[in-house]
Amino acid sequence: MEELIAKRYVNALVGSTNKKQRVAFSKKLLEMTEAFSDATVVEKLSSPLIANEAKTAMVVDSLGKEDEKLVNFIKIIGENGRLDLLPTIAKVLKQAIQTETNKYEGIVVSSTKLKAEELKELQASLSTYTNGANVKLTQEVSDIEGIKVSVEDLGIEVNFSKQRVKEQLIDFITKSL
Repeated sequence: MEELIAKRYVNALVGSTNKKQRVAFSKKLLEMTEAFSDATVVEKLSSPLIANEAKTAMVVDSLGKEDEKLVNFIKIIGENGRLDLLPTIAKVLKQAIQTETNKYEGIVVSSTKLKAEELKELQASLSTYTNGANVKLTQEVSDIEGIKVSVEDLGIEVNFSKQRVKEQLIDFITKSL
């Protein structure tokens, strides 16, 4: 439900801004989203004891001197009592920008760091698989045995692990008996 409401706000924002403004707004909203991981901020924004105007002022003050459209956008969200949706709005706006530019971000998790050539090959394979989408992958080293590739906004999650292959082999053998 939150995502549906957030999409309406994002559609309005997309309709009233240019590409450069959307990218700037997205960066600022994603920065603000980090503040929502703090329990005191969430408590203040969800408290029924604090008026919507005070909550909105708190968020607008945290922006500093920003674009007037972004400030007005935050004020509209605050007037409607939807400041708690800012993280969801930031996520949906980022997805809209990625869809518009056909550039996506993904993560590669493996036990060892991949070589630059291997990473480029993987990005090229994903680009071919997604009909030309430009996928930029970042690496994370983990203790998993294998490799996991995830591009959330495209709905791609591929996992190659020794444990998974072993489980599938056992499952195949038991089914064939």
